[in-house]
Amino acid sequence: MRVSVLTDDVTSPSAAPRRPTAPATATTIAAVHTALPPHRYAQDDLTEPIGDLCLAPGADRALLRRLHGSTGVRTRHLALPIDQYAGLGDFGRSNDAWIAAGLDLGEEAVTGALREAGLEPADVDLLVCNSVTGVAAPSLDARLVGRLGLRPDVKRLPVFGLGCVAGAAGLARVHDYLRGHPDDTAVLLTVELCSLTLQRRDDSRANLVAGALFGDGAAAVVVRGGAVAEREGSGPTVVATRSHLYPDTEHLMGWDIGAGGFRVVIDAGIPRVVRDHLGEPLRAFLAEHGLTTDDIGTWVCHPGGPKVMSAVTDALGLPEGALAGARRSLAALGNMSSVSVLHVLQGHCGPERPESGTWGLLMAMGPGFCSEFVLLRW
Repeated sequence: MRVSVLTDDVTSPSAAPRRPTAPATATTIAAVHTALPPHRYAQDDLTEPIGDLCLAPGADRALLRRLHGSTGVRTRHLALPIDQYAGLGDFGRSNDAWIAAGLDLGEEAVTGALREAGLEPADVDLLVCNSVTGVAAPSLDARLVGRLGLRPDVKRLPVFGLGCVAGAAGLARVHDYLRGHPDDTAVLLTVELCSLTLQRRDDSRANLVAGALFGDGAAAVVVRGGAVAEREGSGPTVVATRSHLYPDTEHLMGWDIGAGGFRVVIDAGIPRVVRDHLGEPLRAFLAEHGLTTDDIGTWVCHPGGPKVMSAVTDALGLPEGALAGARRSLAALGNMSSVSVLHVLQGHCGPERPESGTWGLLMAMGPGFCSEFVLLRW
């Protein structure tokens, strides 16, 4: 196994651990904005329509109903009205819907984040755009430049394949870029329209879980380099990051891509892997910065589902309520893949933000199987 370690403040093995202040290379999160499709449904109102899509006529719906009742999801937003999904027919139409809805939501998310940061589109130097629920060339970011009024020389980076981890990994990679460009401003945009990947007449457990758990949305994060943030920043700082891949776990999560588009892969063994293997690399990461899990006052965790969040809590020995923000996001919006951890972060960047000096840990997991950790300080 090869583990990539990306940190800003490395303590040598022979040195005593120390508690770092935010280094000069820290970057600042200036704003986070989530955009949601207008089609909002109670979970109970989606169970039978999704059954009509996924199951053969007359099939037993007992498992479907149990899954919809056990996810912890109360409401979700969908890219289209639920009665339009049966008419999509094939992957091409679903992907066209992803492009149309994704551009609208992406524009709304970036515009909202820039407005909240007090910035103009011309201030953006880098746009990173992630999605794992559709494909386009030109990519969404290229199509958004004109709509958003970004500069024609804006740097762009479309990202595919990271799945649920992309909100955390994207923030980490933006931070890496800004360490080398401290006068720049970057935007991370993530757009996930999970409902458009739902497979028709597919009664596999993975497809039924996806139909019960996932929602649609977009989120944008404005991040400023250290030189700019020193003059103008007021949000939480990104202090350090770490990536971690777990060996022999590629089969746990991802897509099987075929004529019908993206067929979800979600293995029932994911919570066990999280429970058994998450703690060691996370504790090692914190220890390099003179910290333990007890020092983290704010946990910003991707809400992968009730079993995954319970596994995270067990693996890290977290107190009751540590993942309350993630559970609230899951209940209100479902699992929006990479968007969700940014929606949880947004809840910690407004009026209810942690006290100054609070350490935070943003984390998510995704295909690979992998995890991404981002050390924050308010």
